Amino acid sequence: MDITLTSTLKGSLLEGFFPAGWDLSQLDALCARPPTSIENREPWWHKRFTPISCDTLADFDAMMGHAIALEIAAAQKANRELVLILPVGPMGMYRWAVYFLKEWDVDCKHVHGFNMDEWSDAKGNTLPSKDPGAFQNAMEQAFYSPLGKRTVPKNQRHFATKTMLPTYPERIGALQQKGARLVTVFGIGRMCHIAFWEPHFAAEYETEAAWKTAAYRLGAKLHPLTIEQNAITSFKSRTTLVPATANTIGPGLFLRSDGIIGGADGSLGRGMMWQGFSLWATLHHKPTPWIPSSFMPTLAGRLFYLKELAGPLEAECN
Repeated sequence: MDITLTSTLKGSLLEGFFPAGWDLSQLDALCARPPTSIENREPWWHKRFTPISCDTLADFDAMMGHAIALEIAAAQKANRELVLILPVGPMGMYRWAVYFLKEWDVDCKHVHGFNMDEWSDAKGNTLPSKDPGAFQNAMEQAFYSPLGKRTVPKNQRHFATKTMLPTYPERIGALQQKGARLVTVFGIGRMCHIAFWEPHFAAEYETEAAWKTAAYRLGAKLHPLTIEQNAITSFKSRTTLVPATANTIGPGLFLRSDGIIGGADGSLGRGMMWQGFSLWATLHHKPTPWIPSSFMPTLAGRLFYLKELAGPLEAECN
């Protein structure tokens, strides 16, 4: 007997809850594939895109941090400016990026940091920079401050505020025109978003080409599962603290990347996880605006992921 979400969805409280462009049966079939096949290449993957399995969270943090530090060191050696689009989530890699940069005595004067998103109200007003929930505060504490004298200059740190975010396309474009390399560092959301660019935004664009040009959004309306993901990962289950809106970059920026460094570390312990579904959709669903993260494998770079997220994604009562 088939008693699953797809067989019980009609008439339930979840009818109409998922993005209109999602084929739940197709997504479920992807998640049912054997874990050993997760790195099987798809025709649309960039020839220099590679998923990297990490056995433990400690490995994940160190390996992803090493990749970020390598980009910064390589750009310095090449005497080239480096634009980094940066996330708050995952976060553990920043400690290792700082460690390697200090060990190698690499200065970050050539680095330009652009945070990809920030909590906001519906009009794009953001939290105070020192608020414990603010992404700007998180970045200062995790990355910029620990670098000490080697840090990114303050005037080269950009945050997704109401006034700054709309200037991102021009600022990043100008740097690229001067020869800067653009690298997007990212996590994958529960709803397969990149930054806070949600799948339901796809309904607002007549074509994929139009969707790809969208550079940012102020006061973006977040999906309920995005709210709950962040309640779990960032607000210690206190859903009432999580804003329903955020400022975010869009595909018009992250799809311009020369390289990417991605991370999926969504394990909760004791066999529980929130990111296995998102990882499989990202890697193996054909690129579509309804699954924003599905475009990331079309770019050169690496996606680090915890091995357990590959599954098997089967029921296990906890």
